[in-house]
Amino acid sequence: MAGGGGGGGGGGGGPAKPEEPQPHPPKEQQPFISYCMNSPPPWPEAILLGFQHYIVMLGTTVLIPTALVPQMGGGNEEKAKVIQTLLFVAGLNTLLQSLFGTTLPAVIGGSYTFVPTTISIILAGRFSDDGDPVKRFQRIMRAIQGSLIVASTLQIVLGFSGLWRNVARFLSPLSAVPLVSLVGFGLYELGFPGVAKCVEIGLPELLILVFISQYFPPKTQNSCRTDRSGLLDAAPWIRIPYPFQWGAPSFDAGEAFAMMMASFVALVESTGAFIAVSRYASATPIPPAVLSRGVGWQGVAILISGLFGTVNGSSVSVENAGLLALTKVGSRTVVQISAGFMIFFSILGKFGALFASIPAPIIAALYCLFFAYVGAGGLSFLQFCNLNTFRTKFILGFSIFMGLSVPQYFNEYTAINGYGPVHTGARWFNDIINVPFQSEAFVAGFVAYFLDNTLHRDPTIRKDRGKHWWDKFRTYGHDPRSAEFYALPFSLNKYFPSV
Repeated sequence: MAGGGGGGGGGGGGPAKPEEPQPHPPKEQQPFISYCMNSPPPWPEAILLGFQHYIVMLGTTVLIPTALVPQMGGGNEEKAKVIQTLLFVAGLNTLLQSLFGTTLPAVIGGSYTFVPTTISIILAGRFSDDGDPVKRFQRIMRAIQGSLIVASTLQIVLGFSGLWRNVARFLSPLSAVPLVSLVGFGLYELGFPGVAKCVEIGLPELLILVFISQYFPPKTQNSCRTDRSGLLDAAPWIRIPYPFQWGAPSFDAGEAFAMMMASFVALVESTGAFIAVSRYASATPIPPAVLSRGVGWQGVAILISGLFGTVNGSSVSVENAGLLALTKVGSRTVVQISAGFMIFFSILGKFGALFASIPAPIIAALYCLFFAYVGAGGLSFLQFCNLNTFRTKFILGFSIFMGLSVPQYFNEYTAINGYGPVHTGARWFNDIINVPFQSEAFVAGFVAYFLDNTLHRDPTIRKDRGKHWWDKFRTYGHDPRSAEFYALPFSLNKYFPSV
C-alpha cells in the first residue's frame, strides 16, 4: 500500500503546468512620476521646470493674437499689448485655479476654441465703415470683451451651482477615453504641419526632443530664437495690463450667444484636460464636485479675459498637460512658479517679447510630443474597461471615428467655401451650430457619453464600463485621498465644502 501510494505520488510529480501570463494590474494613480501633485521638487529644479511651463504656454499665447490682431486692424504695437495682456491674465487665472479651483497643476491659457466665434465678430459688417485701423481694432476688441463677459456666466453658473458635478457623475472610464484622447490627438493639425512650415528647423528639433526625452533621460535645455514677428521692437519696457484698457465693452445679443456656445465647447474640452492633468499629476481620479468647482473658476477666468481684453477666452492648456508627462513632474508648486513667470514677463514687455519670438516650427515640434502624451493619457483609462465586449468596442470605435470624421467634414467645408455647412443670414446662429462640430474632443466626448449612458442599461455592465473603479471617488469624502489632493488652502473647505 505504501509503495502504491508512492507510485501515485510519483505520477503527480510530472512536468509543472506552465504559469499563465497575468494582465498588468490597473492603477488608480499614474506610477513612475518623479514628483506628484503635493510634492515639490528642490527649488532650483522647480524654478527651471516652472520656466519650461512658461515657455511652452507661449505658443498659444503668441499664435492666437498674431492671427487675430491684424484682422482687427491692429499693428505690431497692439499685437504686443494683447500678448502681454493674455500672458498676464493667464498667470493670474493659473494661480486662481491651482489655489481655489481644482487645485491641479493645470495652466489656464488661451484657447483655439474661441477663435472661429472671434473671427465672426471681426467680420461683422458694423465695423467695416471705420477708416482708422486703430479705432476699428478698439471697437472690435470691445465687442469681443462684451461677448466674453456674457459667455463667462455659463461656466460660472454650471460650475458653482454644482450642475456640472451632476453631469460628471455619469462619466465612466469608458466614456472618458474618447474625450481625453481627442483632447490631445484632435490637435494633430497643430503638430507636424507646423513643423513642416520650416522643416530645416522643426524636424531636427522634433528628432532631438524624441532622442533626449526617450533615449537620453537627463534634462537638457534647447533654445532657438528669431524676431520675425516684430514683437521685440513694439513691446514696451514696462507695462501693467489693466481692466477696460481698450475702453468700455460693447454688447450684442447674438454674438454673446455664439460666444456662450464656444464657452460650452471649451468647458467639455477642459473637462477632458483636467482628467488628463489629474492622471499625470499622479493624483486620484478627480471627484465630480472638485471638477465642477474648477469649471466655476474657469468661468471666472473667461470673465477676467473679457474685462482685460485678451481677444480670446480661457481654458486648460493641453500642451502644458503634456509637459507634465514629458518631465514626469506633476507638482502644483511648479505650475504656480510658472504663473509667476507669466505675470513677471508680461509686465517687463521687452523680456517677454524676447522669449515670445521663438520660431513657430519649434513650438509645433513640442506640440507633437505634448499632444501625443495627452492622447495616450486618455487611452490609459482602457485599463479599467472590459475590452472583450462588443458594447465596449462599439462605443469606443464609433465615438472616436465620429470625433475625427465629423470635424473633418466641417473644417474641410469651411476651408473650401469660406463658411460652415450651416450658413444662414445670422452669423451668430451659424457659429452656435458649426463651432461644436469643429471640435474633435467635443464630438467624441458627447457621442461616447450619450451611448455609454443609454446603451444596454444593465447593472451587470458596470464593470465593463469601469464604473466600479470610480465609485469611491463619486463623492468627495468617500476616499480620504481626495482630501489629500484636492483640499482647498487656508481651511476653506469648512466654508466651501465639496460633496
